Amino acid sequence: MVQRGWKIATTLALVLVLALGAMAMAKAPVLRMATTTSTDNTGLLDYLAPFFQKDTGIELQWVAVGTGKALQYGKNGDVDVLLVHDPEAEAAFMKEEYGKSRREVMFNDFVLVGPAGDPAKVKGKTAAEALKAIAAKKAPFASRGDRSGTHMAELRLWKEAGVATPDRESWYLSVGQGMIETLGVAGELNGYTLTDRGTFIKYESNFKGNPPLVILVEGDKKLFNQYSVIVVDPSRAQGLRVDLAERFSAWMASPRGQKVIADFKMMGKPLFFPNAKAQ
Repeated sequence: MVQRGWKIATTLALVLVLALGAMAMAKAPVLRMATTTSTDNTGLLDYLAPFFQKDTGIELQWVAVGTGKALQYGKNGDVDVLLVHDPEAEAAFMKEEYGKSRREVMFNDFVLVGPAGDPAKVKGKTAAEALKAIAAKKAPFASRGDRSGTHMAELRLWKEAGVATPDRESWYLSVGQGMIETLGVAGELNGYTLTDRGTFIKYESNFKGNPPLVILVEGDKKLFNQYSVIVVDPSRAQGLRVDLAERFSAWMASPRGQKVIADFKMMGKPLFFPNAKAQ
């Protein structure tokens, strides 16, 4: 009887071990995110995702596109959460009730970059003055041209400069690709472009700190670049994991998430700065 009891206990223990092993091997819940290319190109998400999964058990999967396309993915219900940087478009997204919540989590800034020789003489000018000088000189300018957060910021700056948005001008090239690719085109043209600072630091590192383009215009308050997390409204599509999205939003704004963002550096330089507000 004792022996039989031991066998039962052993069998139950084995079943428990196997069950725990199966649970350990079970796939982590997956959070689907659409985000801007800057968070991907810089390596921020590759750095951040393992910390998030360790803390929450949630696997983060993402597609990196321009903010305009990311917002469209949200409208379509193709993703659970967004990490984007076009406050005006985000406000419209929220007003149209595509988003359940929006939370500011980090920032950096836009910079105008160009050849060190600076043929349009823009160094030290405001962003609007610099674009006006580039247009007057007809100096080569590479634009994202993809309705991304950076492209939309560029369009606002042309308007502020009092210059009609270039379209078919021979000196203006609409690349229609991500920021790294656009920087590459500007470098080949010995021209100018607008970029977020984080991606420019990544670009610098690709050239071991000696790239063909340099920062010429910075510090203008119009160049502030805010990033926010938007939880997609679950009423927009079936199967959206709003629970996972809200945990990501909360984690990004938590002391832990904010420290992870602050600690991410390249060439000793921070690429993003945490600025989540207590809620």
